[in-house]
Amino acid sequence: MALNTPKRAAITVLLVAAFGGALYFALRGQNVARIEQQQAAEAAAVVELKGLIALDVEGYFKDPRVTKALLAKKVPVSVLRVGSRDMAGKVVAGSTPDFFFSSGVVAANQIVDAARKANLSATQSAPFHTPLVIASWEPIAKILVANGIAKPLSPKVYGLDMTKLTQTMLAKTKWKELKGSAGYDVGRSVLVSTTDLRRSNSGALYLALTSHALTGDIVTDRATAQATALKLAELFKRQGYQENYVDGNFDDYVAIGIGKTPMAFIYENQLVRYALTKKGVAQDMVLLYPQPTIVNKVVFVAMNERAKALADVLANDAELQGIAVEYGFRIADSERFVEAVKPTGLAVEARVTQVVDPPSFEIMAEMIDVVAREMTQ
Repeated sequence: MALNTPKRAAITVLLVAAFGGALYFALRGQNVARIEQQQAAEAAAVVELKGLIALDVEGYFKDPRVTKALLAKKVPVSVLRVGSRDMAGKVVAGSTPDFFFSSGVVAANQIVDAARKANLSATQSAPFHTPLVIASWEPIAKILVANGIAKPLSPKVYGLDMTKLTQTMLAKTKWKELKGSAGYDVGRSVLVSTTDLRRSNSGALYLALTSHALTGDIVTDRATAQATALKLAELFKRQGYQENYVDGNFDDYVAIGIGKTPMAFIYENQLVRYALTKKGVAQDMVLLYPQPTIVNKVVFVAMNERAKALADVLANDAELQGIAVEYGFRIADSERFVEAVKPTGLAVEARVTQVVDPPSFEIMAEMIDVVAREMTQ
């Protein structure tokens, strides 16, 4: 049966519309694919920034989400882990990396000083930070409170009087000699476990913190540095074997427990990262916040303009800042950090206000040399 003219026209319109729609979506799909290919090619053509990083942020830079985000921002990186204290020696005119990401301001200042001597530009920023804390256990915290060495700040969070603790340790007091020691009635000396200060930044910062506790101020001259380090050397010697990398001491704390490690000097981000990964912590794990403590800044040192752009991305990109929190670091948005940790059951101090700086790198080197020499005798 032949279609009348109006019906034929209507069918023709529908066919044209359908074909036109299919053509539109096909072309649109091709354009999207072309744009994506172009963007991928442009990103691939961007030269990688070469950087030397501390162990603290190695996991962060290996995270595929970080790699993808930096590529999208056209600041892809190729990183190599190096000890923070060794970084200043890598500042050589003509072959210096684009950036350094060191653990602590002492190492960062060394890098900047080396750059100045080599007539190179260097700019510092600190997108992440973490306070030094003592990871401990509820029974230990209660003993310290009973002896006036610690005080509760909030549930499962304690403030630690570093002067009293340092004096107690130097007096070679044993746990069983303390008042209310039933929860840890052992003949071991009261000591904080640390990493080896000869190789590890956290161990060196423990020396900085106990030197402040002993003298009441930041050590600023060589004579005081030598005398103070000589007194504190036994706190390292009496520990016995010490791991020389940042996670060694922490691993003993979580794996072996209170028997071997009643108090472990760590970066807060280590336990926060553990809690976030495991989605919880053991019921009796607590944090002791030294009063005062040292906040360890993970310092980004940019050696050129592109590296400065990378520094800006790390400090201001919401996604990258969020991933840093997942690795346990504090960021400028302290509320975001606290809210992220809350579901794990690990209690943290919302704002760390009692803070001191470590001595200059020259004074720290002096004190480390004294302790290192004593440890070999």
